[in-house]
Amino acid sequence: MIPLTDVSRRPTTFPIITLSIIVINVIVFILELTNGEPFVAQWSMVPANITAGHHLITLLTAMFMHASWSHIIGNMIFLWAFGPEIEDAMGPWRYSIFYLVGGVVAMLAQVAFDPHSTVPNLGASGAIAAVMGGFLVTYPRDQIRTILFFVVFVRVAYIMAALLIGIWFLLQLFSVGSVTSAQGGGVAYLAHVGGFIFGAVFARLFEDPRRIARQEVTDPSLL
Repeated sequence: MIPLTDVSRRPTTFPIITLSIIVINVIVFILELTNGEPFVAQWSMVPANITAGHHLITLLTAMFMHASWSHIIGNMIFLWAFGPEIEDAMGPWRYSIFYLVGGVVAMLAQVAFDPHSTVPNLGASGAIAAVMGGFLVTYPRDQIRTILFFVVFVRVAYIMAALLIGIWFLLQLFSVGSVTSAQGGGVAYLAHVGGFIFGAVFARLFEDPRRIARQEVTDPSLL
């Protein structure tokens, strides 16, 4: 399943922060391709280093790095599907803080799970998981335009956010403990879980009910 966009509502403001995050991720990925393994090793997050109190800045830098083309493309599609509505609900500055804190919490969740690991971890997935957690508690009934793959068949369907995000979260839980490696780095599923829980628990604290009320609802059942 690949989510594309929320068809139940439209943000009232242009998602400048979400777009900026995507641009930054693309620029950093180009730097990774240009500078190779030394760049990845320097700025990705290694749990053992964090446990020892070293390279703490990588808790931030690693969330803007990716291990492959498919990794960054997939993450940015998910961010664009869910980010604009949450940015609109929070406002640009609160959303920026929410995204960054969610990403750091996600990284720390992986460190807590395997504090002595020397496998580099990188990716925006944890921060995006926080956005998805926030979306789940804020707009659970919204319909998400989604591409579904059935072996060789492809179709576009509309799936309720609670179901789509719920299935995604269960898949992350089932995958906890495994780390997929690429180019010497890893994508840790527990970071996804940690980021998602943070988003689901704390998103409401960052949101402005007045901004949510101003959003244009296109699905009459949500009125």
